Amino acid sequence: MTNYSSRYASSPKAVKQYDTKQLRDEFLIDNLMQENEITFTYSHYDRYITGSAVPVSGDLILETIDPLKSSYFLERREMGIINVGGNGSVVVEGKSYELGFKDALYIGSGNKEVLFKSADAKNPAKFYINSAPAHTTYPTVQVSLAEANKLELGTMETANHRTVNQMIIGSVVTTCQLQMGMTELRPGSVWNTMPAHVHDRRMEVYFYLDIPENQAVCHFMGEPQETRHIWMNNHQAVISPPWSIHSGSGTSNYTFIWGMAGENLDYGDMDVCKINELR
Repeated sequence: MTNYSSRYASSPKAVKQYDTKQLRDEFLIDNLMQENEITFTYSHYDRYITGSAVPVSGDLILETIDPLKSSYFLERREMGIINVGGNGSVVVEGKSYELGFKDALYIGSGNKEVLFKSADAKNPAKFYINSAPAHTTYPTVQVSLAEANKLELGTMETANHRTVNQMIIGSVVTTCQLQMGMTELRPGSVWNTMPAHVHDRRMEVYFYLDIPENQAVCHFMGEPQETRHIWMNNHQAVISPPWSIHSGSGTSNYTFIWGMAGENLDYGDMDVCKINELR
């Protein structure tokens, strides 16, 4: 079963007027990880798709959705997948890729048949999915968490000591425009992506996980001089427009998956916002 919804782009001028409900309706994705379903949210920011697949009773088949106007989902798209559940596999054109917890898979455009499987229905795989338009086909590549390019950033003194795992990114996998990775905060650290930044050439989506029970993350968004916040729970995602910062602080340490697409593949292409100038 496949469900989808669409989100239109919002201007920073309009977002300044949004109340809490409007902010959450426009940017929060809170219907992920539904058992026996593939769920997608189609954003008009860079035509980015965020979704999930949780096969329990049987395999789930990747099917196209109406906004794509395509005969199959990956006809003009590429896809990144990170498993945040039990062991599972993704079968691409008959070839099976086994994904453990926090392993990733990149699938190039032109692949018609994609199946999602769980190894154990009692502990199902939970596939987190990002997809972006693609102009050419690149090979399907599996990337384990151990194979990721790792960056150690931040310090305990500023409560942002974290490991950035670059998984589906140019130095690891060749893609058209999709980039994905996973940032893990160390115990005692709570801030992600601080100092904050914007990158007007690319949009981004954050997916929060490893949030302990009864804890939460306050995600900050908006223009640097006009910030807003959205409270996030485990396995929720949030859309970040190109004009918006994307940062968060938790009541505990946690992990988040970042995915982005846009005009370029330069991971360092960002405009940093000074902490003491945020408003």
